[in-house]
Amino acid sequence: MSYTFQFRDVFAAWEFILQGVAMTLYLSAVTMVLGLAIGVACAAGRLYGPKPLRVLVGVYVESIRNTPLLVQLFIIFFGLPSLGVRFDATTAAVITLAVNLGAYATEIVRAGLEAVPKAQVEAGHSLGLSGLQVFRHIVLFPALRMMYPSLASQFILLMLATSITSQIAVEDLFHVASIIQSRTFRDFEVYTVIGVLYLLLALVFRGGFALLYQLVFARR
Repeated sequence: MSYTFQFRDVFAAWEFILQGVAMTLYLSAVTMVLGLAIGVACAAGRLYGPKPLRVLVGVYVESIRNTPLLVQLFIIFFGLPSLGVRFDATTAAVITLAVNLGAYATEIVRAGLEAVPKAQVEAGHSLGLSGLQVFRHIVLFPALRMMYPSLASQFILLMLATSITSQIAVEDLFHVASIIQSRTFRDFEVYTVIGVLYLLLALVFRGGFALLYQLVFARR
């Protein structure tokens, strides 16, 4: 084996790499907020809404969860312009990732809400609490505690999935890696460094979510 490893050219582009990290974090943060909002709304609609709404949410969830994320991204970015709806690459990426996360979050939130014992809900009503009060004081916190680990794992998977947005030239971490590789031709070095960065980001996310769980749930 005569290959000589040279990481110097990769590390020389550290400012460019940091820009990619920043875009990846931006996509992750915005998508988590929007995707969770979609998930909560759809879970509520699927549990408490009228039958047409429950069916519509069910179609949305199954359609998204059973089709590739790349296909969804291409439909938003390349398909919708045929109908006169155009988004720039970053906006298309955020919409796609949020819609995708929303489908998975819907099932996670729904499962968490359904896991709260009905006896507790009935006890709240018997004490004269309104539906909103029962939800706030009896259902919400236990449900959040049960669904939190699954949501945290889904958020980390979402962060890793942002790499697919490089296919529409969003300047995330993976897209930056492709540009550096095309300039240096150091394939192994470039993708090793980028892989390590994704691993570090995932570990940071996991540690942050674990700390938040301890602060919010474990002490109560």
